[in-house]
Amino acid sequence: MLKPDGLLAYGGSLELHELLKNYRKGAFPWYTEGQPVIWWSPSKRLILRPQNLKVNRTLRRKIKKKLYTIHKNRDFEQVIEKCANTNERKNNTWITKAVKQAYLHLHNQGYAHSVECWSDGKLIGGLYGVSIGQIFFGESMFSLQNDASKLALFALCRWEPYSNYHIIDCQVESEHLKTLGAELIERSEFERILKNYCEK
Repeated sequence: MLKPDGLLAYGGSLELHELLKNYRKGAFPWYTEGQPVIWWSPSKRLILRPQNLKVNRTLRRKIKKKLYTIHKNRDFEQVIEKCANTNERKNNTWITKAVKQAYLHLHNQGYAHSVECWSDGKLIGGLYGVSIGQIFFGESMFSLQNDASKLALFALCRWEPYSNYHIIDCQVESEHLKTLGAELIERSEFERILKNYCEK
């Protein structure tokens, strides 16, 4: 039986040192409640080079009007909760209780970060991921209003103090992210990027 593309290994833990070690090798955990930890490294990797982010007219207008405020790490825990429970993900998510705890620990240790879009004191969109060197390993994003998560992504790509990354790892192919400028690269190229930029 052929194994799914990118399936690397079963087992292990979500301890901080193991997560960081595997991210540096290009592997990420992706599984559902009741399964062992499953590690993935697809043969083709979706990445976004910040300078290649596509900003359409509607999003550009929202940026100029400054209708929303962007924060980094203002409420990491709420971001991960909303990523797990927004829309179709409720009761069908890879962001298990163990994953939440693991990434909160990563956050408390300075490795995991959120970029958030706020309106009238309410969190309406955002994203979170793991930062190692000049690579941001994107984990998930959510939006409660049109373009809210795109505004957070724009901030991650273009605004100081967020925009210090060589690439944003988007992990697996997504038509939505490809419309925003993400591209597929071979695993070998991704591994070269990891080698060159993880420790910078």
